[in-house]
Amino acid sequence: MKLKNLLLLFKPNVASLGFALFLAINATGVWGGVFPFLPTDFQRPEILFWFFLAQALFFSASYFLSALGSYFVPAVTRVFLISLSAAPYLLGWGCLIAAIYLSDFALPLVIVGGVLLGLGSAGFYMLWQRFFASQDPDIGNRDLIAGMAWAAPLYFLLYLIPVAVTTFLIPVVFLPLFGLALLLKTREIDREQPMYQDRPREHPKVYRQVLHVYWRSALCLGALGFCTGIMRSLAIGDPEIGSLVNILSMAGLLIVAVALLIVWQFNNIHLNVIQAYRVAFPLVITSLLLLPFLPTVYERWLAAILYAVYMAAIMIMMIQCAQASRDRGVNPVFIYGFFGGIVYILHDIGFISGTFAEGVSIAGLDSLTLVTLFAVYLLGIMYFIGEGGFRNIFFKGSSEAADIELVSPRPPSVSELRAETTSTSDAYIDVAPPTRPTAAASPDEDSTELAAETRQTAFGRHGDGDPIYQDRISKQAALLQRYYRLSARETEVMELIVRGNTVARIAEDLVVSENTIRTHAKRIYAKLSIHKRQELVDLINSFDPHDIKD
Repeated sequence: MKLKNLLLLFKPNVASLGFALFLAINATGVWGGVFPFLPTDFQRPEILFWFFLAQALFFSASYFLSALGSYFVPAVTRVFLISLSAAPYLLGWGCLIAAIYLSDFALPLVIVGGVLLGLGSAGFYMLWQRFFASQDPDIGNRDLIAGMAWAAPLYFLLYLIPVAVTTFLIPVVFLPLFGLALLLKTREIDREQPMYQDRPREHPKVYRQVLHVYWRSALCLGALGFCTGIMRSLAIGDPEIGSLVNILSMAGLLIVAVALLIVWQFNNIHLNVIQAYRVAFPLVITSLLLLPFLPTVYERWLAAILYAVYMAAIMIMMIQCAQASRDRGVNPVFIYGFFGGIVYILHDIGFISGTFAEGVSIAGLDSLTLVTLFAVYLLGIMYFIGEGGFRNIFFKGSSEAADIELVSPRPPSVSELRAETTSTSDAYIDVAPPTRPTAAASPDEDSTELAAETRQTAFGRHGDGDPIYQDRISKQAALLQRYYRLSARETEVMELIVRGNTVARIAEDLVVSENTIRTHAKRIYAKLSIHKRQELVDLINSFDPHDIKD
């Protein structure tokens, strides 16, 4: 049975295969463009540089503009116009193909191609992200991760096709295929969800809170993007490195995606981006500092490994943004545009900084050493800012994004719940209700954050790892969460409903719209097979794992 469940996880469908094909085609541009499938003599340093610069700048700019557009003109984001992304994507490929044969116009054609591909690929990423965010978390996350896993085999299969043929197949055959898959799946989207009906300017407080909570996570992933940008600038003159990085980054993505799907099948997964970055930071700093002292082959492999990790980070970013859209009811384009914009602009800064630092010598230090020192310095600054900077030193408390959560499809056994109940039977703490801030408080440090801190305290832990609950309701809510596979946000809303809070009060405490809370309540009732609040109260009061039959 377990083997069958695993096979079902990897079983391709229209969504996962369509997304995988898009990633495989787009991966040909991960390292300076489509150059793995274009003539080697075409891959001159100036071609590589100007193509990537144009592509990267317009790619990251598209994310920021999309976030602004979703805030000021939200109605536009409810319309899935795939042609708006397909047209520049197709024309961009056309410019690159034309550049091969029109050598006198190669550079301007490559620059225009980079601009168009940057706009088109950003548009497709936005469309796929909106689709995955609109799905049930189990289905959406599964298809997203499975698509990442299938992207690698599809990319490797491209090498079996003659290079000259592949160049033309991508815009003529593969682009229409993944465009059609996206078109078919977007027809299934329920556009009545709060994330699509939301009008941001009617409650700007919710969106300010989203920016306040998620910018540190974005900065952490952006620091990794900065490192990959630096490595790209150091090796852009060698086309062989581009092929190596593409292959290894896709292989690394395959390994991470497969491992994530397998672990998720049997266990709940909680991943905190900021904590993961704290662990990885010393390793990244050390690997960069070794650059000037080790042979050139180290530079190539470091670039490949960093890009493999970077591709996995992009997957994590998409999962976190989709979760934020569902939990907070915010427009998926807004959170993904904001998050991705920070990550990709830092990647661009790394590339531009590394490129212009090459050939410069100061105080007898060669360009590679200068680039390394500059990279390490900026990483240190970003780490300091990400940790809260001086504000966190002098003022306690910080707001971090919620953990990325993948609820295992395997419900806990009754014996596991009984063991948990026995070990935590008296683990209660008293938590004072949140108080209103004073007039001198920061606009971000309002009653919502105080309420959030209270909830976090209520689900703290003893020194030996046992959970601590505010009272029996909190404990029973946690048990229901595990037994019925509720998400952390659904459990939060459920407990607040049981405690008698109105929809308006819950929305105020969680800094979301009232429609978002109503949507969460509907999902909770559906999962628990109940229809009204009193049934929820009765269920949570009577729920006891000791009384559940195997």
